[in-house]
Amino acid sequence: MSPNILLSFIIGYFLVLIFVAFLTSKKSSDNSAFFIANRNSKWYLVAFGMIGTALSGVTFISVPGQVGSLAGHQFEYFQFVLGNALGFVIVATVLLPLYYRLNLTSIYGYIEQRLGTVSYKTAAGIFLASRTIGSAFRLYLVVIVLQKFVFDSYGIPFFATVLISLTLIWLYTFRGGLKTIIITDTLQTSFLVLSVILTIYFTCDSLNLGVVEAFETIKNSGYSKMFFVDDFMTNRFHISKQLIGGMFVTIAMIGLDQDLMQKNLSCKNIGEAQKNMFTFTGIFVIINLFFLSVGALLYVYAQKNGIAIPTDSHGAIRTDFLFPEIALNHLSVVPAIVFMLGLTAATFATTDSALTALTTSFCVDFLGFNKKEDINSKKSINQRHWVHVGFSLLMFLTVILFNEVNNKAVVGAIFTVASYTYGPLLGLYAFGLLMKQRGVHDKLVPIICLLSPAICYFLNLNSQTLMAGYVFDNELILVNGLITFVGLLFISNKKAQIA
Repeated sequence: MSPNILLSFIIGYFLVLIFVAFLTSKKSSDNSAFFIANRNSKWYLVAFGMIGTALSGVTFISVPGQVGSLAGHQFEYFQFVLGNALGFVIVATVLLPLYYRLNLTSIYGYIEQRLGTVSYKTAAGIFLASRTIGSAFRLYLVVIVLQKFVFDSYGIPFFATVLISLTLIWLYTFRGGLKTIIITDTLQTSFLVLSVILTIYFTCDSLNLGVVEAFETIKNSGYSKMFFVDDFMTNRFHISKQLIGGMFVTIAMIGLDQDLMQKNLSCKNIGEAQKNMFTFTGIFVIINLFFLSVGALLYVYAQKNGIAIPTDSHGAIRTDFLFPEIALNHLSVVPAIVFMLGLTAATFATTDSALTALTTSFCVDFLGFNKKEDINSKKSINQRHWVHVGFSLLMFLTVILFNEVNNKAVVGAIFTVASYTYGPLLGLYAFGLLMKQRGVHDKLVPIICLLSPAICYFLNLNSQTLMAGYVFDNELILVNGLITFVGLLFISNKKAQIA
């Protein structure tokens, strides 16, 4: 596939997004539009657009790749997705009503009202650190694909590729913020869904398979085992671990994360926000099943055509590269463009949303925009612009750091540690909701929130020795939350106001 064609496509893609941003921010580019889209978003647009935010470029290339990985993942990821669905229902029925009742712009305002100022800053700080690292990691994994298949051909260095990507995102988000992203994410999710469906079609066409034959091929391929019920103690893919982990990861990393909740809070009322969440949940489950089907078909195609699983510069097998390898080097021009369309849409729908949420959280939680009489003053808008620039630069530096480390195991560890930090958020909100008659020693909360993930990290490393061979997976976030909850109990008293 010619890099010239791919580059032309990427340029055209961003020109469309910048044009949409110009139209949506033309009438209003104030802070109310940037933070919560004037609470006037259509629930069905939010529901559909959230798919692009929830499914990053990592999902786009990693989920299909892991279907046939040496670890024997197969369709085990679908267990986790079902757990996600349970978590989305809890978010819609428990957390969203709370956020709307308190009329929040930043969801961490609840912690301030319930536990105190230091606890509030701690919760917001956890989000800022976690989302910056997580989003930078997702962007990094996709930028290295763009670098390998497009920008290396022009001699463009990696840092320039990252800088160009973030500059383009900044251009279409810095004025309209959430108001723009509601529209651009809807557009990008359309591209993402279309890309997945067309990829299945083109792969089936290359294998001379119809719909029924494709279903039977996936079923009989050896890649479609979905539920794992054997060996609870040592099997990290056991269905109970995946369901519990998926549910609590969703509650913590979606329901307690400013990014996706900010979109929900832009709806007119709680009823529309809940319709959005339930619709989103259904689409989310179906689209992930499509991703897994793509993975099975790609491995069948690779076996039939003698395509080896790609390796990195160190010779290590990288299943993440199988999808781009086949799409860009073994299929025709149209499937290659379709792949790039989906990858670009998934990646930048996640990153643009993250930058907007990070800017919102910092402005509201640390600069106190929600407490100003006029948050739409020229001074406040200028401050927001500089915060947006600052987080763009921070994201850039974080991605460059990942690239300098250039070690898959270390990068994976960094991402895992970032996910650990959501456990304290789970504990903070659980304490606030369940222990309404108790308050905490506010200044000690940061210590608890630092100790909890540290203890979890120790448990994860030594669980087989300490827990009779038990192996943790995503359910570790529940343990993290429980440790935080217990720690908060130790520093609590009976003088709290009822929230």
